[in-house]
Amino acid sequence: MGEHAVLVEVDSLDAAVALRARLEATRPPGVVDLVPAARTVLVRVDPARLPLAAVRSWVAGATTDAAAAATADAPLVELEVGYDGADLAETAELLGLSADELVRAHAAAEWTVAFTGFAPGFGYLISPDWTFDVPRLPSPRTRVPRGAVGLAAGFTGAYPRDTPGGWRLIGTTSAALFDPDAASPVLLSPGTRVRFRPVAPGGRRAAAPSGGHTAAAPSGSRSSAAPSGSHAAAAPPGGRRAAAPSGGRAAAAPSGGRRAAAPSDSRTATAPSDNETAAAPSGSARAPRPGAPGLQVLESGLLATVQDLGRAGSASWGVARSGALDRGALRTANRLLGNPEDAAAVEVTMGAFRAVALRDLWFAVTGAWGPIRLDGRERDPYEAHPWPAGAQLQLDWFDAGARAYLAVRGGIDAAPVLGSRASDVLAGIGRPPLRAGDALPVDAEPADAIPVAVVAPWGAPHDDEIEVALAPGPRADWFAASALSVLYEAVWTVTTDADRVGMRLDGPALARTRTDELPSEGMVPGALQVPPSGRPTILLADGPVTGGYPVLAVATDAALDLLAQARPGTRVRFRHARPA
Repeated sequence: MGEHAVLVEVDSLDAAVALRARLEATRPPGVVDLVPAARTVLVRVDPARLPLAAVRSWVAGATTDAAAAATADAPLVELEVGYDGADLAETAELLGLSADELVRAHAAAEWTVAFTGFAPGFGYLISPDWTFDVPRLPSPRTRVPRGAVGLAAGFTGAYPRDTPGGWRLIGTTSAALFDPDAASPVLLSPGTRVRFRPVAPGGRRAAAPSGGHTAAAPSGSRSSAAPSGSHAAAAPPGGRRAAAPSGGRAAAAPSGGRRAAAPSDSRTATAPSDNETAAAPSGSARAPRPGAPGLQVLESGLLATVQDLGRAGSASWGVARSGALDRGALRTANRLLGNPEDAAAVEVTMGAFRAVALRDLWFAVTGAWGPIRLDGRERDPYEAHPWPAGAQLQLDWFDAGARAYLAVRGGIDAAPVLGSRASDVLAGIGRPPLRAGDALPVDAEPADAIPVAVVAPWGAPHDDEIEVALAPGPRADWFAASALSVLYEAVWTVTTDADRVGMRLDGPALARTRTDELPSEGMVPGALQVPPSGRPTILLADGPVTGGYPVLAVATDAALDLLAQARPGTRVRFRHARPA
Protein backbone atom coordinates (compact mmCIF):
# COMPACT_ATOMS: atom_id res chain seq x y z
CA MET A 1 0.00 0.00 0.00
CA GLY A 2 2.42 2.68 -1.22
CA GLU A 3 5.79 3.55 0.30
CA HIS A 4 4.89 3.39 4.01
CA ALA A 5 2.38 0.60 4.51
CA VAL A 6 1.61 -3.06 3.95
CA LEU A 7 -1.94 -4.41 3.69
CA VAL A 8 -2.26 -7.94 5.12
CA GLU A 9 -5.33 -9.88 4.00
CA VAL A 10 -6.91 -12.89 5.73
CA ASP A 11 -10.02 -14.99 5.13
CA SER A 12 -12.49 -13.58 7.65
CA LEU A 13 -13.26 -10.93 10.23
CA ASP A 14 -12.35 -13.33 13.06
CA ALA A 15 -8.99 -13.99 11.41
CA ALA A 16 -8.38 -10.24 11.07
CA VAL A 17 -9.12 -9.74 14.77
CA ALA A 18 -6.69 -12.53 15.66
CA LEU A 19 -4.02 -11.15 13.30
CA ARG A 20 -4.26 -7.69 14.87
CA ALA A 21 -3.83 -9.25 18.32
CA ARG A 22 -0.73 -11.17 17.15
CA LEU A 23 0.80 -8.06 15.62
CA GLU A 24 -0.01 -5.87 18.60
CA ALA A 25 1.57 -8.37 20.99
CA THR A 26 4.84 -8.47 19.02
CA ARG A 27 4.90 -4.88 17.70
CA PRO A 28 8.48 -3.75 16.87
CA PRO A 29 9.79 -0.16 16.92
CA GLY A 30 8.97 1.69 13.72
CA VAL A 31 5.33 0.59 13.47
CA VAL A 32 3.24 3.76 13.37
CA ASP A 33 -0.25 2.24 13.13
CA LEU A 34 -2.10 -1.06 13.03
CA VAL A 35 -5.47 -0.52 11.35
CA PRO A 36 -7.74 -3.58 11.46
CA ALA A 37 -10.78 -3.83 9.21
CA ALA A 38 -13.22 -6.46 7.92
CA ARG A 39 -10.63 -8.89 6.48
CA THR A 40 -7.36 -6.99 6.58
CA VAL A 41 -4.87 -5.28 8.85
CA LEU A 42 -3.04 -2.26 7.49
CA VAL A 43 0.47 -1.90 8.92
CA ARG A 44 1.77 1.67 8.62
CA VAL A 45 5.46 2.16 9.35
CA ASP A 46 8.32 4.62 9.35
CA PRO A 47 10.50 3.03 6.63
CA ALA A 48 13.60 4.73 8.04
CA ARG A 49 13.19 2.64 11.19
CA LEU A 50 11.46 -0.46 9.80
CA PRO A 51 11.83 -1.31 6.08
CA LEU A 52 8.82 -2.86 4.35
CA ALA A 53 10.78 -6.09 3.77
CA ALA A 54 11.23 -6.40 7.55
CA VAL A 55 7.50 -5.76 8.03
CA ARG A 56 6.65 -8.75 5.83
CA SER A 57 8.98 -11.01 7.81
CA TRP A 58 7.53 -9.79 11.11
CA VAL A 59 3.94 -10.35 9.97
CA ALA A 60 4.75 -13.90 8.86
CA GLY A 61 6.45 -14.72 12.17
CA ALA A 62 3.95 -13.24 14.67
CA THR A 63 2.92 -16.09 16.98
CA THR A 64 -0.51 -17.32 17.98
CA ASP A 65 0.64 -17.71 21.62
CA ALA A 66 1.41 -14.01 21.82
CA ALA A 67 -2.06 -13.20 20.49
CA ALA A 68 -3.73 -15.40 23.09
CA ALA A 69 -1.84 -13.66 25.89
CA ALA A 70 -2.73 -10.23 24.54
CA THR A 71 -6.41 -11.15 24.24
CA ALA A 72 -6.54 -12.41 27.82
CA ASP A 73 -5.05 -9.12 29.03
CA ALA A 74 -7.38 -6.94 26.95
CA PRO A 75 -9.27 -4.36 29.02
CA LEU A 76 -12.93 -4.96 29.81
CA VAL A 77 -15.28 -2.00 29.47
CA GLU A 78 -18.81 -2.19 30.82
CA LEU A 79 -21.17 0.28 29.19
CA GLU A 80 -24.36 1.27 30.96
CA VAL A 81 -27.19 1.28 28.42
CA GLY A 82 -30.77 2.42 28.74
CA TYR A 83 -32.58 0.18 26.26
CA ASP A 84 -34.92 2.85 24.98
CA GLY A 85 -33.93 2.99 21.30
CA ALA A 86 -36.41 4.11 18.67
CA ASP A 87 -36.00 0.86 16.70
CA LEU A 88 -35.97 -1.62 19.61
CA ALA A 89 -39.48 -3.03 19.17
CA GLU A 90 -39.31 -3.19 15.36
CA THR A 91 -35.84 -4.79 15.40
CA ALA A 92 -36.98 -7.43 17.90
CA GLU A 93 -39.95 -8.26 15.69
CA LEU A 94 -37.68 -8.60 12.64
CA LEU A 95 -35.58 -11.14 14.58
CA GLY A 96 -38.60 -13.05 15.88
CA LEU A 97 -38.00 -11.94 19.47
CA SER A 98 -39.72 -9.84 22.07
CA ALA A 99 -38.05 -6.56 23.04
CA ASP A 100 -37.06 -8.04 26.41
CA GLU A 101 -35.50 -11.09 24.73
CA LEU A 102 -33.46 -8.85 22.42
CA VAL A 103 -32.22 -6.79 25.37
CA ARG A 104 -31.23 -9.91 27.31
CA ALA A 105 -29.35 -11.37 24.32
CA HIS A 106 -27.49 -8.11 23.69
CA ALA A 107 -26.53 -7.67 27.36
CA ALA A 108 -25.57 -11.34 27.89
CA ALA A 109 -22.97 -11.37 25.08
CA GLU A 110 -19.33 -10.46 25.63
CA TRP A 111 -18.29 -8.28 22.72
CA THR A 112 -14.89 -7.38 21.25
CA VAL A 113 -14.00 -4.26 19.29
CA ALA A 114 -12.97 -5.65 15.91
CA PHE A 115 -12.03 -2.32 14.34
CA THR A 116 -12.96 1.35 14.27
CA GLY A 117 -14.06 3.55 11.42
CA PHE A 118 -16.76 5.88 10.11
CA ALA A 119 -16.01 8.41 12.87
CA PRO A 120 -13.27 8.81 15.51
CA GLY A 121 -14.02 6.42 18.35
CA PHE A 122 -16.77 4.47 16.56
CA GLY A 123 -16.05 0.81 17.28
CA TYR A 124 -17.46 -2.15 15.35
CA LEU A 125 -18.16 -4.79 18.01
CA ILE A 126 -18.54 -8.51 17.36
CA SER A 127 -19.36 -11.48 19.61
CA PRO A 128 -19.48 -15.26 19.19
CA ASP A 129 -22.57 -15.13 21.40
CA TRP A 130 -24.46 -12.94 18.92
CA THR A 131 -25.96 -14.91 16.04
CA PHE A 132 -28.28 -12.30 14.53
CA ASP A 133 -27.87 -10.54 11.18
CA VAL A 134 -29.69 -7.23 11.53
CA PRO A 135 -30.60 -5.30 8.34
CA ARG A 136 -29.81 -1.61 8.23
CA LEU A 137 -32.61 0.92 7.93
CA PRO A 138 -33.87 1.27 4.35
CA SER A 139 -33.42 5.04 4.65
CA PRO A 140 -30.63 6.33 6.95
CA ARG A 141 -31.39 9.00 9.52
CA THR A 142 -29.91 12.41 8.85
CA ARG A 143 -28.96 12.66 12.53
CA VAL A 144 -28.23 9.95 15.08
CA PRO A 145 -27.57 11.42 18.53
CA ARG A 146 -24.32 10.93 20.41
CA GLY A 147 -24.46 7.86 22.65
CA ALA A 148 -27.02 5.96 20.57
CA VAL A 149 -26.41 2.19 20.62
CA GLY A 150 -27.26 0.40 17.41
CA LEU A 151 -27.21 -2.88 15.49
CA ALA A 152 -26.31 -3.58 11.85
CA ALA A 153 -25.37 -6.84 10.15
CA GLY A 154 -23.51 -8.83 12.84
CA PHE A 155 -22.18 -5.72 14.62
CA THR A 156 -23.18 -3.54 17.50
CA GLY A 157 -21.76 -0.10 18.19
CA ALA A 158 -22.29 3.23 19.94
CA TYR A 159 -22.16 6.59 18.19
CA PRO A 160 -19.49 8.86 19.75
CA ARG A 161 -20.99 12.02 18.25
CA ASP A 162 -24.04 13.26 16.34
CA THR A 163 -23.83 11.94 12.77
CA PRO A 164 -26.06 10.55 10.03
CA GLY A 165 -26.55 6.80 10.34
CA GLY A 166 -28.48 3.78 9.17
CA TRP A 167 -28.04 1.37 12.10
CA ARG A 168 -31.10 0.26 14.06
CA LEU A 169 -31.10 2.04 17.41
CA ILE A 170 -31.88 -0.04 20.49
CA GLY A 171 -30.53 2.05 23.37
CA THR A 172 -28.50 4.94 24.72
CA THR A 173 -25.29 5.25 26.73
CA SER A 174 -23.94 8.37 28.44
CA ALA A 175 -20.32 7.12 28.30
CA ALA A 176 -17.68 9.42 26.83
CA LEU A 177 -16.71 7.29 23.83
CA PHE A 178 -14.28 9.77 22.28
CA ASP A 179 -12.56 12.62 24.12
CA PRO A 180 -9.47 13.87 22.27
CA ASP A 181 -8.29 15.73 25.37
CA ALA A 182 -8.28 12.65 27.62
CA ALA A 183 -5.16 10.60 28.36
CA SER A 184 -6.81 7.66 26.54
CA PRO A 185 -9.00 9.40 23.95
CA VAL A 186 -10.94 6.35 22.72
CA LEU A 187 -12.92 4.20 25.11
CA LEU A 188 -13.53 1.35 22.65
CA SER A 189 -10.24 0.74 20.83
CA PRO A 190 -9.57 -2.42 18.79
CA GLY A 191 -9.22 -5.52 20.96
CA THR A 192 -11.15 -4.08 23.93
CA ARG A 193 -13.71 -6.44 25.49
CA VAL A 194 -17.12 -4.90 26.09
CA ARG A 195 -20.24 -5.79 28.09
CA PHE A 196 -23.48 -3.84 28.10
CA ARG A 197 -25.23 -3.34 31.46
CA PRO A 198 -28.94 -2.49 31.32
CA VAL A 199 -30.03 0.49 33.38
CA ALA A 200 -33.28 2.40 33.56
CA PRO A 201 -33.33 4.98 30.76
CA GLY A 202 -31.46 8.02 32.07
CA GLY A 203 -30.26 6.09 35.13
CA ARG A 204 -26.83 4.99 36.34
CA ARG A 205 -25.33 2.02 38.10
CA ALA A 206 -23.78 2.72 41.46
CA ALA A 207 -20.41 1.02 40.90
CA ALA A 208 -18.40 -0.98 38.42
CA PRO A 209 -18.34 -4.76 38.79
CA SER A 210 -15.07 -6.35 39.93
CA GLY A 211 -12.49 -6.83 37.18
CA GLY A 212 -13.78 -4.12 34.89
CA HIS A 213 -15.04 -0.59 34.86
CA THR A 214 -18.38 0.90 34.09
CA ALA A 215 -18.27 3.76 31.62
CA ALA A 216 -20.97 6.33 32.17
CA ALA A 217 -20.15 9.95 31.56
CA PRO A 218 -21.03 12.40 34.33
CA SER A 219 -23.77 14.81 33.54
CA GLY A 220 -22.39 17.63 31.44
CA SER A 221 -19.22 15.79 30.46
CA ARG A 222 -17.71 16.74 27.16
CA SER A 223 -17.31 14.54 24.13
CA SER A 224 -16.02 15.50 20.71
CA ALA A 225 -18.60 16.37 18.09
CA ALA A 226 -18.14 16.76 14.37
CA PRO A 227 -20.02 18.02 11.34
CA SER A 228 -23.03 15.91 10.48
CA GLY A 229 -21.86 15.64 6.90
CA SER A 230 -18.96 13.30 7.64
CA HIS A 231 -18.23 10.78 4.91
CA ALA A 232 -18.57 7.13 5.79
CA ALA A 233 -16.09 4.28 5.58
CA ALA A 234 -15.75 0.78 6.99
CA ALA A 235 -19.30 -0.40 6.39
CA PRO A 236 -20.56 2.94 7.74
CA PRO A 237 -23.69 3.22 9.85
CA GLY A 238 -25.20 5.50 7.25
CA GLY A 239 -24.47 3.25 4.27
CA ARG A 240 -21.66 3.54 1.70
CA ARG A 241 -20.12 6.86 0.73
CA ALA A 242 -17.32 7.57 -1.71
CA ALA A 243 -14.79 8.80 0.79
CA ALA A 244 -14.70 9.43 4.48
CA PRO A 245 -12.57 10.83 7.19
CA SER A 246 -10.88 9.57 10.18
CA GLY A 247 -6.19 9.28 12.25
CA GLY A 248 -4.23 10.99 15.45
CA ARG A 249 -2.00 10.18 18.37
CA ALA A 250 -2.29 10.75 22.07
CA ALA A 251 -0.25 13.75 23.10
CA ALA A 252 2.08 11.78 25.32
CA ALA A 253 2.65 8.93 22.89
CA PRO A 254 6.20 8.58 21.55
CA SER A 255 6.84 9.41 17.93
CA GLY A 256 5.84 6.52 15.73
CA GLY A 257 4.38 4.71 18.68
CA ARG A 258 1.03 4.07 20.21
CA ARG A 259 -0.41 4.79 23.59
CA ALA A 260 -1.13 1.65 25.56
CA ALA A 261 -4.74 0.98 26.47
CA ALA A 262 -5.80 1.84 29.98
CA PRO A 263 -6.09 -1.05 32.44
CA SER A 264 -9.62 -2.35 32.73
CA ASP A 265 -10.08 -1.05 36.25
CA SER A 266 -8.41 2.31 35.94
CA ARG A 267 -10.05 4.43 33.24
CA THR A 268 -11.43 7.73 34.47
CA ALA A 269 -13.15 10.51 32.60
CA THR A 270 -10.82 13.47 32.10
CA ALA A 271 -12.04 16.99 31.57
CA PRO A 272 -10.64 18.60 28.44
CA SER A 273 -8.16 21.38 28.74
CA ASP A 274 -9.13 24.66 27.15
CA ASN A 275 -5.82 26.34 27.83
CA GLU A 276 -3.89 27.98 25.04
CA THR A 277 -0.67 29.72 25.97
CA ALA A 278 1.65 31.93 24.00
CA ALA A 279 5.09 32.48 25.47
CA ALA A 280 6.90 35.76 25.07
CA PRO A 281 9.16 36.09 22.06
CA SER A 282 12.79 36.27 23.05
CA GLY A 283 14.13 39.78 23.23
CA SER A 284 10.70 41.41 23.39
CA ALA A 285 10.41 44.43 25.62
CA ARG A 286 7.47 43.00 27.47
CA ALA A 287 6.38 39.37 27.59
CA PRO A 288 2.75 38.92 26.50
CA ARG A 289 0.52 37.28 29.06
CA PRO A 290 -0.17 33.54 28.60
CA GLY A 291 -2.62 33.06 25.76
CA ALA A 292 -2.05 36.57 24.38
CA PRO A 293 -2.87 36.59 20.66
CA GLY A 294 -0.27 37.52 18.10
CA LEU A 295 -2.49 38.17 15.09
CA GLN A 296 -6.17 38.61 14.26
CA VAL A 297 -7.96 37.34 11.16
CA LEU A 298 -9.81 40.05 9.22
CA GLU A 299 -10.82 37.95 6.18
CA SER A 300 -10.50 34.16 5.94
CA GLY A 301 -11.16 33.56 2.23
CA LEU A 302 -12.60 30.25 1.04
CA LEU A 303 -10.89 28.19 3.76
CA ALA A 304 -8.10 28.92 6.20
CA THR A 305 -7.04 26.41 8.84
CA VAL A 306 -4.24 25.90 11.33
CA GLN A 307 -1.97 23.05 10.23
CA ASP A 308 1.29 21.44 11.29
CA LEU A 309 2.75 18.16 9.98
CA GLY A 310 -0.23 16.21 11.31
CA ARG A 311 -1.01 13.51 13.85
CA ALA A 312 0.31 10.04 13.08
CA GLY A 313 -0.36 6.88 15.06
CA SER A 314 -4.09 7.06 15.76
CA ALA A 315 -5.66 5.64 12.62
CA SER A 316 -6.72 2.57 14.62
CA TRP A 317 -8.91 4.97 16.63
CA GLY A 318 -10.53 6.29 13.44
CA VAL A 319 -8.55 9.57 13.36
CA ALA A 320 -6.94 10.82 10.14
CA ARG A 321 -3.40 12.15 9.89
CA SER A 322 -4.51 15.64 8.73
CA GLY A 323 -1.79 18.31 8.70
CA ALA A 324 -0.56 20.49 5.85
CA LEU A 325 -1.40 19.15 2.40
CA ASP A 326 1.84 20.61 1.00
CA ARG A 327 4.24 19.57 3.74
CA GLY A 328 7.28 20.72 1.79
CA ALA A 329 5.92 24.27 1.63
CA LEU A 330 5.17 24.27 5.37
CA ARG A 331 8.66 23.01 6.22
CA THR A 332 10.24 25.69 4.02
CA ALA A 333 8.19 28.50 5.60
CA ASN A 334 9.29 27.38 9.05
CA ARG A 335 12.95 27.07 8.04
CA LEU A 336 12.90 30.62 6.67
CA LEU A 337 11.88 31.86 10.12
CA GLY A 338 14.17 29.63 12.20
CA ASN A 339 11.17 27.63 13.48
CA PRO A 340 11.10 23.87 14.00
CA GLU A 341 9.84 22.32 10.76
CA ASP A 342 6.68 21.03 12.41
CA ALA A 343 5.56 24.40 13.84
CA ALA A 344 1.93 25.24 13.08
CA ALA A 345 1.02 27.80 10.42
CA VAL A 346 -2.10 28.98 8.60
CA GLU A 347 -2.99 27.03 5.46
CA VAL A 348 -4.83 29.41 3.10
CA THR A 349 -6.86 27.90 0.26
CA MET A 350 -7.02 29.93 -2.97
CA GLY A 351 -6.20 33.26 -1.25
CA ALA A 352 -8.29 36.27 -0.15
CA PHE A 353 -6.87 36.14 3.39
CA ARG A 354 -6.19 39.22 5.50
CA ALA A 355 -4.88 39.59 9.06
CA VAL A 356 -3.45 42.24 11.39
CA ALA A 357 -0.48 41.81 13.74
CA LEU A 358 -1.33 42.45 17.38
CA ARG A 359 2.36 42.65 18.30
CA ASP A 360 5.63 42.74 16.41
CA LEU A 361 6.09 39.52 14.42
CA TRP A 362 8.06 37.99 11.57
CA PHE A 363 6.28 36.12 8.76
CA ALA A 364 6.94 34.11 5.61
CA VAL A 365 4.56 32.88 2.90
CA THR A 366 5.28 29.78 0.79
CA GLY A 367 3.35 27.43 -1.49
CA ALA A 368 0.74 28.98 -3.80
CA TRP A 369 1.74 32.12 -5.69
CA GLY A 370 -0.08 35.45 -5.60
CA PRO A 371 0.27 39.08 -4.50
CA ILE A 372 1.35 39.53 -0.86
CA ARG A 373 0.85 43.01 0.58
CA LEU A 374 1.86 44.44 3.96
CA ASP A 375 0.01 47.71 4.53
CA GLY A 376 -0.39 47.96 0.76
CA ARG A 377 3.27 47.31 -0.10
CA GLU A 378 4.14 44.14 -1.96
CA ARG A 379 6.34 41.55 -0.27
CA ASP A 380 8.06 38.57 -1.84
CA PRO A 381 7.16 34.97 -1.05
CA TYR A 382 9.78 32.60 0.30
CA GLU A 383 11.41 35.34 2.40
CA ALA A 384 11.22 36.27 6.08
CA HIS A 385 9.73 39.73 6.65
CA PRO A 386 9.11 41.82 9.78
CA TRP A 387 5.40 42.34 10.53
CA PRO A 388 5.00 45.35 12.85
CA ALA A 389 2.15 45.53 15.32
CA GLY A 390 -0.92 47.10 13.69
CA ALA A 391 0.17 46.34 10.12
CA GLN A 392 -2.27 44.51 7.85
CA LEU A 393 -1.07 41.54 5.79
CA GLN A 394 -3.10 40.55 2.74
CA LEU A 395 -2.81 37.47 0.53
CA ASP A 396 -4.78 38.18 -2.65
CA TRP A 397 -6.39 35.49 -4.78
CA PHE A 398 -3.64 33.13 -5.95
CA ASP A 399 -2.45 33.22 -9.54
CA ALA A 400 -0.90 29.73 -9.35
CA GLY A 401 -1.34 26.87 -6.94
CA ALA A 402 -4.13 26.26 -4.44
CA ARG A 403 -2.64 26.46 -0.92
CA ALA A 404 -0.24 28.91 0.68
CA TYR A 405 1.30 28.70 4.14
CA LEU A 406 1.48 31.79 6.31
CA ALA A 407 4.03 31.04 9.01
CA VAL A 408 5.05 33.35 11.84
CA ARG A 409 8.21 33.15 13.91
CA GLY A 410 7.42 30.95 16.93
CA GLY A 411 4.52 29.20 15.23
CA ILE A 412 0.75 29.40 15.77
CA ASP A 413 -0.01 28.27 19.33
CA ALA A 414 -3.32 26.47 18.86
CA ALA A 415 -4.20 23.94 21.55
CA PRO A 416 -2.76 20.49 20.67
CA VAL A 417 -5.26 17.68 20.14
CA LEU A 418 -3.90 14.13 20.07
CA GLY A 419 -0.37 15.50 19.85
CA SER A 420 -0.96 17.90 16.95
CA ARG A 421 -2.28 21.40 16.33
CA ALA A 422 -3.66 20.36 12.93
CA SER A 423 -7.28 21.01 12.08
CA ASP A 424 -9.28 18.09 10.67
CA VAL A 425 -12.31 19.91 9.31
CA LEU A 426 -14.27 16.80 8.41
CA ALA A 427 -13.85 15.00 11.73
CA GLY A 428 -14.13 18.19 13.78
CA ILE A 429 -10.75 17.69 15.50
CA GLY A 430 -8.51 20.64 16.30
CA ARG A 431 -9.29 24.31 15.89
CA PRO A 432 -12.27 24.98 13.59
CA PRO A 433 -11.68 26.77 10.27
CA LEU A 434 -10.69 30.36 10.84
CA ARG A 435 -13.22 33.18 10.60
CA ALA A 436 -13.01 36.95 10.61
CA GLY A 437 -12.39 38.14 14.16
CA ASP A 438 -10.45 35.06 15.29
CA ALA A 439 -7.32 35.88 17.29
CA LEU A 440 -4.41 33.43 17.05
CA PRO A 441 -1.79 33.07 19.80
CA VAL A 442 1.82 32.89 18.69
CA ASP A 443 4.31 30.70 20.54
CA ALA A 444 7.66 31.80 21.97
CA GLU A 445 10.39 32.60 19.48
CA PRO A 446 12.73 29.66 18.90
CA ALA A 447 16.36 29.67 20.04
CA ASP A 448 17.61 29.61 16.44
CA ALA A 449 18.04 32.97 14.73
CA ILE A 450 16.34 33.79 11.47
CA PRO A 451 18.74 32.37 8.89
CA VAL A 452 20.51 34.58 6.38
CA ALA A 453 18.48 34.81 3.19
CA VAL A 454 19.91 32.75 0.35
CA VAL A 455 19.22 32.94 -3.36
CA ALA A 456 17.07 29.94 -4.18
CA PRO A 457 15.18 28.95 -7.33
CA TRP A 458 11.72 29.46 -5.82
CA GLY A 459 8.92 29.85 -8.32
CA ALA A 460 5.21 29.55 -8.78
CA PRO A 461 3.88 25.99 -8.45
CA HIS A 462 2.91 24.32 -11.72
CA ASP A 463 -0.85 23.95 -11.66
CA ASP A 464 -1.53 23.65 -15.38
CA GLU A 465 -0.17 20.09 -15.68
CA ILE A 466 1.59 17.95 -13.07
CA GLU A 467 3.26 14.55 -13.15
CA VAL A 468 2.39 12.32 -10.22
CA ALA A 469 4.44 9.27 -9.26
CA LEU A 470 2.42 6.22 -8.22
CA ALA A 471 3.52 3.20 -6.19
CA PRO A 472 1.61 -0.08 -6.58
CA GLY A 473 -1.70 -0.51 -4.78
CA PRO A 474 -3.06 -3.73 -3.27
CA ARG A 475 -6.06 -4.32 -5.56
CA ALA A 476 -4.73 -4.43 -9.12
CA ASP A 477 -6.35 -7.87 -9.44
CA TRP A 478 -9.78 -6.22 -9.28
CA PHE A 479 -9.15 -4.47 -12.61
CA ALA A 480 -8.94 -5.43 -16.27
CA ALA A 481 -5.46 -5.75 -17.78
CA SER A 482 -6.10 -2.55 -19.71
CA ALA A 483 -6.76 -0.46 -16.58
CA LEU A 484 -3.11 0.16 -15.71
CA SER A 485 -2.30 1.14 -19.29
CA VAL A 486 -5.20 3.58 -19.33
CA LEU A 487 -4.18 4.98 -15.93
CA TYR A 488 -0.65 5.82 -17.07
CA GLU A 489 -1.41 6.87 -20.65
CA ALA A 490 -4.44 9.10 -20.12
CA VAL A 491 -4.43 12.78 -19.17
CA TRP A 492 -6.69 13.29 -16.15
CA THR A 493 -8.36 16.49 -14.99
CA VAL A 494 -8.95 17.64 -11.42
CA THR A 495 -12.68 18.23 -10.93
CA THR A 496 -14.42 20.74 -8.66
CA ASP A 497 -14.94 17.88 -6.20
CA ALA A 498 -11.60 18.44 -4.48
CA ASP A 499 -10.86 19.39 -0.88
CA ARG A 500 -8.71 18.30 2.08
CA VAL A 501 -10.43 14.88 2.14
CA GLY A 502 -9.80 13.87 -1.46
CA MET A 503 -9.62 14.84 -5.10
CA ARG A 504 -11.86 13.35 -7.78
CA LEU A 505 -10.38 13.07 -11.28
CA ASP A 506 -12.14 13.09 -14.63
CA GLY A 507 -10.99 10.93 -17.52
CA PRO A 508 -11.61 7.52 -19.07
CA ALA A 509 -13.18 4.81 -16.94
CA LEU A 510 -10.81 2.23 -15.44
CA ALA A 511 -12.40 -1.12 -16.20
CA ARG A 512 -12.94 -3.47 -13.27
CA THR A 513 -13.22 -7.24 -13.53
CA ARG A 514 -14.89 -7.48 -10.13
CA THR A 515 -18.03 -5.53 -9.32
CA ASP A 516 -18.78 -7.00 -5.91
CA GLU A 517 -18.42 -4.91 -2.76
CA LEU A 518 -14.95 -4.80 -1.24
CA PRO A 519 -15.00 -5.37 2.52
CA SER A 520 -13.81 -2.24 4.27
CA GLU A 521 -10.00 -2.00 4.61
CA GLY A 522 -7.34 0.46 5.76
CA MET A 523 -6.49 3.50 3.65
CA VAL A 524 -3.54 5.91 3.46
CA PRO A 525 -3.16 9.47 2.10
CA GLY A 526 -2.47 9.17 -1.60
CA ALA A 527 -4.57 6.02 -2.09
CA LEU A 528 -6.14 6.04 -5.55
CA GLN A 529 -9.60 4.57 -4.97
CA VAL A 530 -11.73 3.52 -7.92
CA PRO A 531 -15.51 3.52 -7.36
CA PRO A 532 -17.93 1.71 -9.70
CA SER A 533 -17.91 4.72 -12.08
CA GLY A 534 -14.29 3.82 -12.90
CA ARG A 535 -13.04 7.39 -12.34
CA PRO A 536 -10.52 7.59 -9.51
CA THR A 537 -10.43 9.63 -6.32
CA ILE A 538 -7.12 10.34 -4.58
CA LEU A 539 -7.45 10.46 -0.80
CA LEU A 540 -5.67 13.33 0.96
CA ALA A 541 -4.71 14.22 4.54
CA ASP A 542 -8.23 14.43 6.03
CA GLY A 543 -9.34 11.30 4.16
CA PRO A 544 -10.73 8.12 5.73
CA VAL A 545 -8.67 5.59 7.62
CA THR A 546 -10.82 2.84 6.11
CA GLY A 547 -12.75 2.59 2.86
CA GLY A 548 -14.64 0.21 0.64
CA TYR A 549 -13.36 0.91 -2.89
CA PRO A 550 -10.38 -0.94 -4.39
CA VAL A 551 -7.05 0.91 -4.44
CA LEU A 552 -5.22 0.52 -7.75
CA ALA A 553 -2.17 2.65 -6.86
CA VAL A 554 -0.86 5.07 -4.20
CA ALA A 555 0.69 8.49 -4.79
CA THR A 556 4.15 8.94 -3.29
CA ASP A 557 4.83 11.40 -0.47
CA ALA A 558 6.52 13.83 -2.85
CA ALA A 559 3.59 13.62 -5.25
CA LEU A 560 1.15 14.54 -2.46
CA ASP A 561 2.80 17.97 -2.24
CA LEU A 562 2.22 18.45 -5.98
CA LEU A 563 -1.42 17.40 -5.65
CA ALA A 564 -1.90 19.91 -2.83
CA GLN A 565 -1.29 22.72 -5.34
CA ALA A 566 -3.58 21.33 -8.04
CA ARG A 567 -6.81 23.23 -8.58
CA PRO A 568 -9.94 22.39 -10.60
CA GLY A 569 -8.89 22.10 -14.22
CA THR A 570 -5.30 21.03 -13.51
CA ARG A 571 -4.22 18.21 -15.82
CA VAL A 572 -2.61 15.17 -14.18
CA ARG A 573 -0.34 12.58 -15.75
CA PHE A 574 0.76 9.51 -13.82
CA ARG A 575 4.09 7.70 -13.95
CA HIS A 576 5.53 4.70 -12.16
CA ALA A 577 7.42 5.59 -8.98
CA ARG A 578 11.07 4.61 -9.01
CA PRO A 579 11.86 1.80 -6.58
CA ALA A 580 13.43 3.03 -3.34
